[in-house]
Amino acid sequence: MTEQWVKPYGDTLDDGRVQLSFTLPVALDENAKEAARRLALAMGLDEPAVSHAEDMGQGFSFYVVYGQCRHRVDLATVQVAKPEFEVLDKERIDALIAQEMGRKMVVIGACIETDAHTVGIDAIMNMKGYNGHKGLESYHQIRAVNLGAQVDSEALVTRAIEEQADVILVSQVVTQKNIHLDNLTRLSDILEAEGLRERVILIVGGPRISHELAKELGYDAGFGVNSYAEDVASFAIHEWVQRRGAAA
Repeated sequence: MTEQWVKPYGDTLDDGRVQLSFTLPVALDENAKEAARRLALAMGLDEPAVSHAEDMGQGFSFYVVYGQCRHRVDLATVQVAKPEFEVLDKERIDALIAQEMGRKMVVIGACIETDAHTVGIDAIMNMKGYNGHKGLESYHQIRAVNLGAQVDSEALVTRAIEEQADVILVSQVVTQKNIHLDNLTRLSDILEAEGLRERVILIVGGPRISHELAKELGYDAGFGVNSYAEDVASFAIHEWVQRRGAAA
């Protein structure tokens, strides 16, 4: 295996220059700025400098620090788990669903529990989609049911039964204190308890979601940033076809 070492790039190749930001629970003054610089030193940055400092009020302050990272990583040793499937365009997805299912695929989506941020689920489900990628509502062979935000897991499962959903798509954006792990585990457990887990394709997406994490939590696939409707739809129809073949 050929080694492929990389370091951060700032001003010149391999200079290790990085920028990081953080908040401190102290009012802004010169001592606080020096504390921010020393924290960067403790993190392992060489020659750190506070390039921006801002008072946030109520005894909090925000800092941007520029420094030099001494570490590097061998890309040849990096292997990230990801779902293996062919990403199809919208027309090919519609054609494959019509060919294999003979009906529309039903996809129900929601932000579950306390998560009120619909930007992720809307980017995948809504007609207009995101960044030039049309959402599932625009697919002729998909019936997309977007339940929006703060949907209880029990209510999502009930609606999935009513709609005879083939796919349940969950978005988790708000992840303070790892609440997304509790939310996602709860939904998976409810589906298992109801004997529905094997009947639906369960997918989760969000900025802190990886395919590896999704599998650990009992989901079929996980999609992070830079994922679009065609990624989700391609996986869903490939998974549906694979399951039908396995059951035959």
